[in-house]
Amino acid sequence: RAVLSTTASFKLINSNMAASLQRVGKQAAVQRDGDYYLKTISSIKSIDGFIANDRIYRYAMKAFGLNDMIYAKAFVRKVLTDGIDTSKSFANQLADPRFRDLAATFNFKSYGTATTSFDKAQQGVVDKYVRAQLEEQAGADNEGVRLALYFSRKASSITSAYSILADPALLKVAQVALNLPAATSSSAIDTQAALLKSKM
Repeated sequence: RAVLSTTASFKLINSNMAASLQRVGKQAAVQRDGDYYLKTISSIKSIDGFIANDRIYRYAMKAFGLNDMIYAKAFVRKVLTDGIDTSKSFANQLADPRFRDLAATFNFKSYGTATTSFDKAQQGVVDKYVRAQLEEQAGADNEGVRLALYFSRKASSITSAYSILADPALLKVAQVALNLPAATSSSAIDTQAALLKSKM
């Protein structure tokens, strides 16, 4: 088959995102996991229940792009236990915004047993999972396409250079786009932020 360039592949997927998401959502494994999640999530009433159901827990972590942290259940428990209501909450202290998003959706601290009854914890998570699967599958053919799709999804939430520095995938895109050597990551965080700001 013909191999499309990164730009052409990204444009092909992004130009009709609804159809691209629908295609991925209809894949047997994706649909099966989504159906199980929707059928089960409302019966989960606590942080313990959420973490104990491995299939639900893994699905949610993948939906928030936290595949690499699935093993860290004690860490995730602390994120969820602290919630997000104060600036001193554990999730709000972390540089990685994905944990804040996870804690905001599964805010058991504020909403208790009602947490999983909200749409953002039900269909909202399924939508995130399908989008994450789309990006992952695109990345299997071309890592640049995955990063471009991820960047386009996250761009509106970028508020400063520090937003980019807190997210490894965003930083990788910025380094390539702005022609910055990866070695700049070893510099002090404020130095990196100043460099990004000067380039943008």
